[in-house]
Amino acid sequence: MEDILENATPAPDPVPEPAPEGKKGKHGREHDFSKPMRMKESPARVTFLVLNTAFLILFALVCLLPFFNLLATSLSSDEAVNAGQVGVIPVGFTANAYKVLVTKVAFFRAFGYSILRVLLGTLISVGVITLGAYPLSKSGSAFRGRTFYTVLFTITMFFSGGLVPTYIVISKLGLMNNILALILPTAMNAWNMVLLINFFRQVPKELEEAAKMEGAGHYRILFEIVLPVSLPALATVILFTAVQHWNNWFDGVIYMQPAKFPLQSYIYNMINEANILRQQLVANPGDENLLAQIPTKTLESAQIFIAILPIIPLYPFAQKFFIKGLVLGSVKE
Repeated sequence: MEDILENATPAPDPVPEPAPEGKKGKHGREHDFSKPMRMKESPARVTFLVLNTAFLILFALVCLLPFFNLLATSLSSDEAVNAGQVGVIPVGFTANAYKVLVTKVAFFRAFGYSILRVLLGTLISVGVITLGAYPLSKSGSAFRGRTFYTVLFTITMFFSGGLVPTYIVISKLGLMNNILALILPTAMNAWNMVLLINFFRQVPKELEEAAKMEGAGHYRILFEIVLPVSLPALATVILFTAVQHWNNWFDGVIYMQPAKFPLQSYIYNMINEANILRQQLVANPGDENLLAQIPTKTLESAQIFIAILPIIPLYPFAQKFFIKGLVLGSVKE
């Protein structure tokens, strides 16, 4: 047997089959099927793409031009700004407005209050919305009070108590001139909660059932299973909440003293006071004290431009999740 095995001829290696040759088409040309075939665009399709691209570019320019004008105004001379000569390019280039802005303690104090408001407000709001959305994403048999709470939160999307009752509640709670007065009234956003509810319903039930079999409770399932797979929706809610807190100025004017104004309230108050001083200057054109108190247009533009910058980087970082977070839950299977 050993002699037979030694003298046996090993089987030849299989010869690879040649790659299929491209088939000749109607005009005798060979087609390479290893590459995807490009469909020829119809003239109507090409026209649509050109017009659509041109419209989007034009729309983007319309959105960006005010920012360019604001930056150009902040870097131009006072004479050029007052003469209306500034467009999107600085005229009489100077950085004096930013040099003066660096010395304004009140501006940076308001800037710090806004940063604190965004961080605390976003953290509290996202936490409250998440804890509300998780049980409401369950079926009526799993959570018997679901219908009642759903209707209750839906009503808040269309109706509110009004400014005066809200002011009385904040005052009675002792939250006047407290940063919590800017955070707690808007902590629960029903629209954002609906967004999370629809997303949580897309999470496979098998994951939760497997976790329950391992002895996990609702909090562990929420924080270790549901939230990690819900990053697109969470990023969308975080973005909406942060932008809302950063841009809101009215509640700061109502509930806070000027020394604790957030940035947007500070800028609103500054521009409002400047307009009042300008009206008084028209009535008393020779009053040098009034003239000295009025901030220049370049300084106002510099402060507004600086106030815009911190919130803009949020959009590129959240863009990966933003669109997906918005559309998930919109299609039902």
